[in-house]
Amino acid sequence: MKEVYQILCAIYTRLSKEDEDKHQPESESIQNQKSLLTRYAIDHGWDIYSIFCDEDFSGVDSDRPDFNRMIEAAKQKKFQIILCKSQSRFTRDMELVEKYIHGLFPIWGIRFIAVADNADTEIKGNKKARQINGLVNEWYLEDLSENVRMVFDLKRREGKYIGGFPIYGYRKDPADKNHIIPDPEAAEVVRQIYQWSLEGHGRQNIAYMLNRRGIPNPTRYKAERGWSCNHPIKNNFGLWNKVTVGRILTNEMYTGVMIQGRRRKVSYKSKVVVDTPESEWYRVEGTHEAIIDRETFEAVQRGLKLRTRTDGTGETHLLAGLVKCGDCGSTMSKCSNGNRSYLRCKLYADSGSKRLCTRHSVRLDRLIDLISERIRYYVQTYYRLDPADLQPRKDTRREALEQEQKNLTAQLEKHSQALKTLYLDRVAGVVSEGQFVELNQYFLQEKSRLERRLEQIAEELANREHLEDQAGLLERAQELLKLETVPRELVVGLIDRIEIGEKNPATGRQEAKVFWKF
Repeated sequence: MKEVYQILCAIYTRLSKEDEDKHQPESESIQNQKSLLTRYAIDHGWDIYSIFCDEDFSGVDSDRPDFNRMIEAAKQKKFQIILCKSQSRFTRDMELVEKYIHGLFPIWGIRFIAVADNADTEIKGNKKARQINGLVNEWYLEDLSENVRMVFDLKRREGKYIGGFPIYGYRKDPADKNHIIPDPEAAEVVRQIYQWSLEGHGRQNIAYMLNRRGIPNPTRYKAERGWSCNHPIKNNFGLWNKVTVGRILTNEMYTGVMIQGRRRKVSYKSKVVVDTPESEWYRVEGTHEAIIDRETFEAVQRGLKLRTRTDGTGETHLLAGLVKCGDCGSTMSKCSNGNRSYLRCKLYADSGSKRLCTRHSVRLDRLIDLISERIRYYVQTYYRLDPADLQPRKDTRREALEQEQKNLTAQLEKHSQALKTLYLDRVAGVVSEGQFVELNQYFLQEKSRLERRLEQIAEELANREHLEDQAGLLERAQELLKLETVPRELVVGLIDRIEIGEKNPATGRQEAKVFWKF
């Protein structure tokens, strides 16, 4: 009696976003693939070992769960055949084609069949066709990736939000997924963080105050509302840390500026993401409602740029980062002697026995009192002597520049739109190759001219803002002087640096020079 061997086959099906976006016919659906391949196996008298299915996974992804389970079973020789509708369902990556179909499968005794492609590793002379098919599949994915990238880049240039979930403080507009709007509760926390920073609190101390109030960090906040998060929750406490606070304090998107493209994938075949240079970011003004006004944001950045030292609690003293040694220029560092705090030359402190400079020691409380007194005196005197100078005057030159800037921006937008339309007309065959080249060159030259003029206008407007900032700064100072204690925001806004001289041993006098910003 002739012995009958049981032949087991594994069925593999896959459907990804790339297929759905391309509006693939219903024949590509998972259910259709399963029905087709099951019927094929039955017609050939093969028993089905298992049906493996990966949905929403790209054909270039080697980390597909069921794909890897099938590969592991094949390695253990639990079946003899892998059955797919097409080779592209198995993979679109040429490296995986060579690794498995032409490399490991023959060693493991696995026969690979792609029904729609007539690909069968048991048929001699079929290898070149499979390799060509593999290249075509990879080229398709590369072209698709490039097209998707171009569409995303266009949206980024137009200031449309294309991320999964916005930064803390915002949420997606229910009426437009490419537009973000403030999330009231989180936005108020962001404003509080900026206010604390203006008052001189360090990032660590701000994190401590948020945690003390029981405010959940951004990741926990999103999770509690059932929103998708980009980062997994690392603990059950939802605590803030100085890194998270620092990101919020330096993110310009809170001023209404859309910034995208900070990171990118190395290639469509890799999940590795790298940082992009700031010059390549997509930055569009006025795309969404600001949570933090520009003046406050800039004031916080100036404060963060100062080199500040803390005493371990996250608190920074009023003059941190502003006091310099009058001889070597080093920043004066804080030290304590009992209940009193002093500032001393950092170079002196760090140079040890070499003593590359002298102490220049000064009591911190006395210096703060002196600087606070001088700030109040100069601001109040300035107001009394020149009140008329602080009144806004009509700046006709500025108005003319702003109007020209507005007109040129509109023209630039029209030229950009014309370039897009011209490209589409060329693809559609409305214009010839020669017409396309000529018109394209003209539009590019005109676009370049408009951009150069806009740069010139922006530079001149920036220069004219200096005098306006003088009055604006003093107006803000007058408001802050009403507070009992001079706030750090005012000190940073008015003082460039303070230079401390060495104390004269004979007279006991010590010079303190204040370099003002006005």
